[in-house]
Amino acid sequence: VQVVESGGGLVQPGGSLRLSCAASGFTFRTHFMAWFRQAPGKEREFVAAIGWSGIMTRYSDSAKGRFTISRDNAKNMVFLQMNSLKLEDSAVYSCAGAPGIIMPVEFTGYYYWGQGTQVTVSS
Repeated sequence: VQVVESGGGLVQPGGSLRLSCAASGFTFRTHFMAWFRQAPGKEREFVAAIGWSGIMTRYSDSAKGRFTISRDNAKNMVFLQMNSLKLEDSAVYSCAGAPGIIMPVEFTGYYYWGQGTQVTVSS
């Protein structure tokens, strides 16, 4: 199993970034996919999740209205478009996958994890 994130970087407040996650080694199209983030000294935090077909999505309150999660089952990829970024969005963002029929929002519900990509929002 491989889960590899990319697209992180340094961006100014109000800017945008698009994170990508490439997955392999499991049946991607039947897995929920999600993004979590963890800032230094803080607990890992749910950001967004997406269902098998991409129709069902769920966001944290902090992500709602600014971030958009999407997936491409043909390419085994999931994306996180982040707009209107704030200083407090700085964190390592990790992609995760979970089998099943109920969308988990806790990190304990996810089996497959990437190493993460750093997002730094700074002026």
